[in-house]
Amino acid sequence: MTKYVIVGAGVVGLYTAFSLLEKGVSAKEITVIAEYLPGDESINYTSPYAGGNFSCITGDDPATLEYDKYTYLNLHKIQKAIGGKTQGLDRYPSCEYWDQTPSRAKIDSLSSYLDNYEVNKNLPQGSEFGIKFLAWNFNCPKFLANFQKYLESQGVRFIRRKLTHIVQAYFDSTKVVFNCTGNGSKTLGGVQDDKVYPGRGQVVVIRAPHIMENVLSWGSDREPTYIIKRPYLGDQLILGGFFQKDDWTAAVLKEQTEDVLQRTTKLYPKILEKNPNGNKIEDLEILRVAAGLRPCRHGGVRIEKEVVGDGKLLVHNYGASGYGYQAGYGMANRATDLALGRSSKL
Repeated sequence: MTKYVIVGAGVVGLYTAFSLLEKGVSAKEITVIAEYLPGDESINYTSPYAGGNFSCITGDDPATLEYDKYTYLNLHKIQKAIGGKTQGLDRYPSCEYWDQTPSRAKIDSLSSYLDNYEVNKNLPQGSEFGIKFLAWNFNCPKFLANFQKYLESQGVRFIRRKLTHIVQAYFDSTKVVFNCTGNGSKTLGGVQDDKVYPGRGQVVVIRAPHIMENVLSWGSDREPTYIIKRPYLGDQLILGGFFQKDDWTAAVLKEQTEDVLQRTTKLYPKILEKNPNGNKIEDLEILRVAAGLRPCRHGGVRIEKEVVGDGKLLVHNYGASGYGYQAGYGMANRATDLALGRSSKL
Protein backbone atom coordinates (compact mmCIF):
# COMPACT_ATOMS: atom_id res chain seq x y z
CA MET A 1 0.00 0.00 0.00
CA THR A 2 1.63 3.22 -1.19
CA LYS A 3 0.80 6.03 1.21
CA TYR A 4 3.77 8.23 0.28
CA VAL A 5 4.94 8.94 -3.26
CA ILE A 6 8.10 10.85 -4.12
CA VAL A 7 8.26 12.21 -7.66
CA GLY A 8 11.89 12.54 -8.72
CA ALA A 9 14.93 10.34 -8.07
CA GLY A 10 17.58 13.01 -7.85
CA VAL A 11 19.45 13.57 -4.62
CA VAL A 12 16.61 15.60 -3.06
CA GLY A 13 14.10 12.84 -3.79
CA LEU A 14 16.36 10.18 -2.28
CA TYR A 15 17.02 12.31 0.79
CA THR A 16 13.24 12.66 1.19
CA ALA A 17 12.75 8.89 1.12
CA PHE A 18 15.50 8.43 3.72
CA SER A 19 13.97 11.12 5.94
CA LEU A 20 10.60 9.35 5.88
CA LEU A 21 12.24 6.10 6.96
CA GLU A 22 14.03 7.90 9.79
CA LYS A 23 10.70 9.17 11.07
CA GLY A 24 9.12 5.77 11.28
CA VAL A 25 7.30 5.48 7.96
CA SER A 26 7.32 1.91 6.69
CA ALA A 27 9.40 1.45 3.54
CA LYS A 28 6.58 -0.60 2.04
CA GLU A 29 4.44 2.55 2.12
CA ILE A 30 6.94 4.58 0.04
CA THR A 31 7.20 4.65 -3.75
CA VAL A 32 9.57 6.78 -5.83
CA ILE A 33 8.36 7.60 -9.34
CA ALA A 34 10.82 9.15 -11.79
CA GLU A 35 11.54 9.49 -15.47
CA TYR A 36 15.25 9.07 -14.71
CA LEU A 37 16.86 6.80 -12.11
CA PRO A 38 20.41 6.48 -10.76
CA GLY A 39 22.66 5.14 -13.49
CA ASP A 40 20.89 7.13 -16.20
CA GLU A 41 22.48 10.05 -18.03
CA SER A 42 20.45 12.95 -19.37
CA ILE A 43 20.81 16.71 -19.36
CA ASN A 44 17.40 16.67 -17.68
CA TYR A 45 18.71 14.54 -14.78
CA THR A 46 20.96 16.90 -12.89
CA SER A 47 22.23 15.01 -9.85
CA PRO A 48 24.86 12.76 -11.53
CA TYR A 49 26.64 15.82 -12.97
CA ALA A 50 27.10 17.77 -9.74
CA GLY A 51 30.53 18.58 -8.37
CA GLY A 52 29.19 17.02 -5.22
CA ASN A 53 30.70 18.46 -2.07
CA PHE A 54 29.75 20.46 0.98
CA SER A 55 30.77 24.01 0.18
CA CYS A 56 29.79 27.49 1.26
CA ILE A 57 28.10 28.50 -1.99
CA THR A 58 24.65 28.87 -0.43
CA GLY A 59 22.93 32.04 0.73
CA ASP A 60 22.75 33.46 4.21
CA ASP A 61 19.02 33.42 4.90
CA PRO A 62 18.12 31.56 8.12
CA ALA A 63 16.36 28.65 6.40
CA THR A 64 19.23 27.88 4.02
CA LEU A 65 21.81 28.15 6.78
CA GLU A 66 19.78 25.64 8.80
CA TYR A 67 19.40 23.25 5.83
CA ASP A 68 23.18 23.28 5.36
CA LYS A 69 23.87 22.71 9.04
CA TYR A 70 21.36 19.87 9.36
CA THR A 71 22.79 18.11 6.30
CA TYR A 72 26.42 18.50 7.35
CA LEU A 73 25.80 17.19 10.86
CA ASN A 74 23.70 14.21 9.76
CA LEU A 75 25.34 12.90 6.59
CA HIS A 76 27.22 10.32 8.64
CA LYS A 77 23.90 8.45 8.98
CA ILE A 78 23.61 8.07 5.22
CA GLN A 79 27.30 7.21 4.87
CA LYS A 80 26.79 4.35 7.32
CA ALA A 81 23.55 3.21 5.67
CA ILE A 82 25.06 2.89 2.19
CA GLY A 83 28.05 0.90 3.45
CA GLY A 84 30.76 3.35 4.47
CA LYS A 85 33.10 5.87 2.91
CA THR A 86 34.06 3.76 -0.12
CA GLN A 87 30.47 3.76 -1.39
CA GLY A 88 30.32 7.33 -2.63
CA LEU A 89 30.58 9.64 0.39
CA ASP A 90 33.81 10.53 2.15
CA ARG A 91 35.49 13.50 3.83
CA TYR A 92 38.32 15.72 2.59
CA PRO A 93 39.92 18.98 3.69
CA SER A 94 38.62 22.06 1.91
CA CYS A 95 39.77 25.65 1.39
CA GLU A 96 37.26 28.30 0.29
CA TYR A 97 37.90 31.90 -0.70
CA TRP A 98 35.63 34.89 -1.33
CA ASP A 99 36.27 38.10 -3.21
CA GLN A 100 34.11 39.83 -0.60
CA THR A 101 33.78 38.80 3.03
CA PRO A 102 30.51 36.88 3.63
CA SER A 103 27.89 38.18 6.01
CA ARG A 104 28.38 37.85 9.74
CA ALA A 105 25.35 35.52 9.89
CA LYS A 106 26.95 33.11 7.44
CA ILE A 107 30.38 33.18 9.11
CA ASP A 108 28.86 32.68 12.56
CA SER A 109 26.78 29.76 11.33
CA LEU A 110 29.64 27.98 9.55
CA SER A 111 32.07 28.44 12.42
CA SER A 112 29.56 26.95 14.87
CA TYR A 113 29.51 23.46 13.35
CA LEU A 114 32.11 22.85 10.62
CA ASP A 115 34.77 20.36 11.71
CA ASN A 116 38.36 21.69 11.78
CA TYR A 117 37.11 25.19 10.98
CA GLU A 118 39.68 27.97 10.87
CA VAL A 119 40.05 31.32 9.15
CA ASN A 120 42.64 31.11 6.38
CA LYS A 121 45.07 34.03 6.34
CA ASN A 122 46.96 32.78 3.29
CA LEU A 123 44.71 34.15 0.55
CA PRO A 124 45.14 34.07 -3.23
CA GLN A 125 45.24 37.38 -5.06
CA GLY A 126 41.83 39.03 -5.26
CA SER A 127 40.37 37.23 -2.24
CA GLU A 128 39.25 39.07 0.88
CA PHE A 129 38.30 36.16 3.13
CA GLY A 130 38.98 32.44 3.37
CA ILE A 131 38.38 29.42 5.58
CA LYS A 132 39.56 25.85 6.00
CA PHE A 133 37.39 22.95 7.20
CA LEU A 134 36.66 19.26 6.75
CA ALA A 135 34.09 18.81 3.98
CA TRP A 136 31.86 16.03 2.73
CA ASN A 137 32.60 14.89 -0.83
CA PHE A 138 30.29 12.85 -3.04
CA ASN A 139 31.13 10.51 -5.87
CA CYS A 140 27.77 11.47 -7.31
CA PRO A 141 26.93 8.58 -9.68
CA LYS A 142 28.18 6.00 -7.19
CA PHE A 143 26.47 7.68 -4.26
CA LEU A 144 23.11 7.85 -6.05
CA ALA A 145 23.31 4.19 -7.11
CA ASN A 146 24.21 3.00 -3.61
CA PHE A 147 21.60 5.25 -2.02
CA GLN A 148 18.90 3.73 -4.24
CA LYS A 149 20.23 0.24 -3.50
CA TYR A 150 19.95 0.90 0.24
CA LEU A 151 16.42 2.30 -0.02
CA GLU A 152 15.31 -0.67 -2.11
CA SER A 153 16.88 -3.06 0.41
CA GLN A 154 14.61 -1.52 3.05
CA GLY A 155 11.54 -2.03 0.87
CA VAL A 156 11.14 1.30 -0.93
CA ARG A 157 9.78 0.77 -4.43
CA PHE A 158 11.12 2.60 -7.50
CA ILE A 159 9.06 3.00 -10.66
CA ARG A 160 10.30 4.49 -13.93
CA ARG A 161 7.52 6.65 -15.30
CA LYS A 162 7.27 10.04 -16.96
CA LEU A 163 4.41 12.07 -15.53
CA THR A 164 2.71 14.87 -17.43
CA HIS A 165 0.58 16.01 -14.47
CA ILE A 166 1.20 15.71 -10.74
CA VAL A 167 -2.18 14.00 -10.19
CA GLN A 168 -0.77 10.95 -11.98
CA ALA A 169 1.44 10.35 -8.93
CA TYR A 170 -1.50 9.49 -6.68
CA PHE A 171 -2.53 5.88 -6.13
CA ASP A 172 -5.88 5.19 -4.46
CA SER A 173 -4.05 4.60 -1.18
CA THR A 174 -1.76 7.63 -1.43
CA LYS A 175 -1.93 10.21 1.34
CA VAL A 176 1.04 12.43 0.40
CA VAL A 177 2.95 13.17 -2.79
CA PHE A 178 6.33 14.92 -2.59
CA ASN A 179 7.20 16.93 -5.66
CA CYS A 180 10.99 16.70 -5.96
CA THR A 181 11.19 17.25 -9.71
CA GLY A 182 13.67 20.13 -9.78
CA ASN A 183 13.68 21.77 -13.21
CA GLY A 184 10.74 19.55 -14.14
CA SER A 185 8.51 21.69 -11.92
CA LYS A 186 8.61 24.34 -14.62
CA THR A 187 6.49 22.26 -17.01
CA LEU A 188 4.86 19.53 -14.89
CA GLY A 189 1.09 19.85 -15.07
CA GLY A 190 -0.49 20.96 -11.82
CA VAL A 191 2.74 22.71 -10.79
CA GLN A 192 4.05 24.73 -13.76
CA ASP A 193 6.18 27.04 -11.65
CA ASP A 194 7.39 29.87 -13.88
CA LYS A 195 9.94 30.85 -11.21
CA VAL A 196 12.00 27.75 -12.05
CA TYR A 197 15.03 28.15 -14.31
CA PRO A 198 18.26 26.21 -14.95
CA GLY A 199 21.69 27.32 -13.80
CA ARG A 200 23.92 25.66 -16.38
CA GLY A 201 27.35 24.44 -15.37
CA GLN A 202 30.22 22.81 -17.21
CA VAL A 203 33.00 20.81 -15.55
CA VAL A 204 36.17 19.05 -16.62
CA VAL A 205 37.07 15.74 -14.99
CA ILE A 206 40.79 14.94 -14.84
CA ARG A 207 42.91 12.24 -13.27
CA ALA A 208 44.91 13.80 -10.45
CA PRO A 209 46.15 11.29 -7.84
CA HIS A 210 48.23 14.01 -6.19
CA ILE A 211 45.23 16.15 -5.19
CA MET A 212 43.40 15.05 -2.04
CA GLU A 213 41.59 18.26 -1.11
CA ASN A 214 39.06 20.80 -2.36
CA VAL A 215 39.77 24.42 -3.31
CA LEU A 216 36.91 26.80 -4.18
CA SER A 217 36.70 30.49 -4.96
CA TRP A 218 33.56 32.63 -5.12
CA GLY A 219 32.84 36.10 -6.45
CA SER A 220 29.60 37.97 -7.09
CA ASP A 221 30.61 39.35 -10.48
CA ARG A 222 32.42 36.37 -12.02
CA GLU A 223 32.06 32.66 -12.62
CA PRO A 224 32.81 30.33 -9.68
CA THR A 225 36.07 28.40 -9.73
CA TYR A 226 36.23 25.08 -7.93
CA ILE A 227 38.41 22.02 -7.54
CA ILE A 228 36.64 19.05 -5.94
CA LYS A 229 38.07 15.64 -5.14
CA ARG A 230 35.77 12.81 -6.22
CA PRO A 231 36.20 9.99 -3.69
CA TYR A 232 37.00 6.42 -4.64
CA LEU A 233 36.81 6.70 -8.41
CA GLY A 234 40.25 6.36 -9.94
CA ASP A 235 41.78 9.57 -8.56
CA GLN A 236 39.26 11.78 -10.32
CA LEU A 237 39.20 15.54 -9.77
CA ILE A 238 36.32 17.81 -10.77
CA LEU A 239 37.32 21.20 -12.21
CA GLY A 240 34.75 23.93 -12.71
CA GLY A 241 32.93 25.89 -13.50
CA PHE A 242 30.12 28.09 -14.74
CA PHE A 243 26.76 29.29 -13.47
CA GLN A 244 24.76 30.41 -16.51
CA LYS A 245 21.24 31.47 -15.67
CA ASP A 246 18.37 30.22 -17.84
CA ASP A 247 20.75 28.48 -20.26
CA TRP A 248 19.49 25.06 -21.38
CA THR A 249 22.53 24.20 -23.53
CA ALA A 250 23.26 20.48 -23.23
CA ALA A 251 26.41 20.51 -25.36
CA VAL A 252 29.87 20.94 -23.84
CA LEU A 253 31.76 23.88 -25.28
CA LYS A 254 35.47 23.90 -26.10
CA GLU A 255 36.13 27.47 -25.01
CA GLN A 256 34.53 26.80 -21.63
CA THR A 257 36.71 23.72 -21.12
CA GLU A 258 39.80 25.80 -21.84
CA ASP A 259 38.61 28.56 -19.51
CA VAL A 260 38.00 26.11 -16.65
CA LEU A 261 41.47 24.59 -17.05
CA GLN A 262 43.09 28.03 -17.04
CA ARG A 263 41.19 29.29 -13.98
CA THR A 264 41.58 26.18 -11.83
CA THR A 265 45.29 25.74 -12.45
CA LYS A 266 45.87 29.42 -11.71
CA LEU A 267 43.91 29.17 -8.45
CA TYR A 268 45.71 25.99 -7.41
CA PRO A 269 49.07 25.59 -9.20
CA LYS A 270 49.68 22.26 -7.44
CA ILE A 271 47.43 20.66 -10.07
CA LEU A 272 50.20 21.21 -12.63
CA GLU A 273 53.27 21.37 -10.40
CA LYS A 274 52.73 17.85 -9.03
CA ASN A 275 51.05 16.34 -12.08
CA PRO A 276 52.78 13.01 -12.81
CA ASN A 277 52.46 13.54 -16.57
CA GLY A 278 54.00 17.01 -16.76
CA ASN A 279 53.50 20.61 -15.63
CA LYS A 280 51.56 22.03 -18.58
CA ILE A 281 47.81 22.14 -19.11
CA GLU A 282 48.13 19.92 -22.16
CA ASP A 283 49.76 17.29 -19.93
CA LEU A 284 46.59 16.85 -17.85
CA GLU A 285 44.70 13.61 -18.40
CA ILE A 286 41.16 14.69 -19.20
CA LEU A 287 38.66 11.92 -18.55
CA ARG A 288 35.44 13.71 -19.35
CA VAL A 289 33.76 17.05 -19.91
CA ALA A 290 30.15 17.36 -18.76
CA ALA A 291 27.37 19.93 -18.60
CA GLY A 292 24.50 19.99 -16.12
CA LEU A 293 21.47 22.12 -15.35
CA ARG A 294 21.16 23.12 -11.70
CA PRO A 295 17.47 23.31 -10.64
CA CYS A 296 17.19 26.98 -9.62
CA ARG A 297 14.19 29.02 -8.60
CA HIS A 298 13.61 32.75 -8.26
CA GLY A 299 12.90 33.35 -4.59
CA GLY A 300 14.77 30.23 -3.48
CA VAL A 301 13.66 26.72 -2.64
CA ARG A 302 9.99 25.88 -2.46
CA ILE A 303 9.11 23.72 0.53
CA GLU A 304 5.41 24.02 1.18
CA LYS A 305 2.29 21.92 1.63
CA GLU A 306 -1.04 22.15 -0.13
CA VAL A 307 -4.23 20.15 0.22
CA VAL A 308 -5.55 18.60 -2.98
CA GLY A 309 -8.72 16.62 -3.65
CA ASP A 310 -10.14 14.28 -0.99
CA GLY A 311 -7.85 15.68 1.68
CA LYS A 312 -4.67 14.35 0.09
CA LEU A 313 -1.48 16.37 0.44
CA LEU A 314 1.06 17.66 -2.05
CA VAL A 315 4.38 18.73 -0.53
CA HIS A 316 6.74 20.64 -2.78
CA ASN A 317 10.48 20.24 -2.26
CA TYR A 318 12.51 21.70 -5.12
CA GLY A 319 14.59 24.65 -6.27
CA ALA A 320 17.87 23.71 -4.55
CA SER A 321 20.02 25.27 -7.28
CA GLY A 322 23.65 24.13 -6.87
CA TYR A 323 23.30 22.93 -3.30
CA GLY A 324 21.06 19.87 -3.41
CA TYR A 325 23.75 17.57 -2.03
CA GLN A 326 24.79 19.85 0.80
CA ALA A 327 21.40 21.23 1.87
CA GLY A 328 19.00 18.62 0.54
CA TYR A 329 18.92 16.45 3.65
CA GLY A 330 17.83 19.48 5.67
CA MET A 331 15.28 20.36 3.01
CA ALA A 332 13.93 16.80 3.18
CA ASN A 333 13.69 17.04 6.94
CA ARG A 334 11.55 20.16 6.60
CA ALA A 335 9.38 18.64 3.86
CA THR A 336 8.72 15.40 5.75
CA ASP A 337 7.91 17.34 8.92
CA LEU A 338 5.25 19.22 6.94
CA ALA A 339 3.87 15.99 5.54
CA LEU A 340 3.72 14.26 8.90
CA GLY A 341 2.33 17.25 10.75
CA ARG A 342 5.38 17.66 12.93
CA SER A 343 6.77 20.91 14.24
CA SER A 344 10.05 21.87 12.60
CA LYS A 345 13.04 23.73 13.95
CA LEU A 346 12.43 26.25 11.21
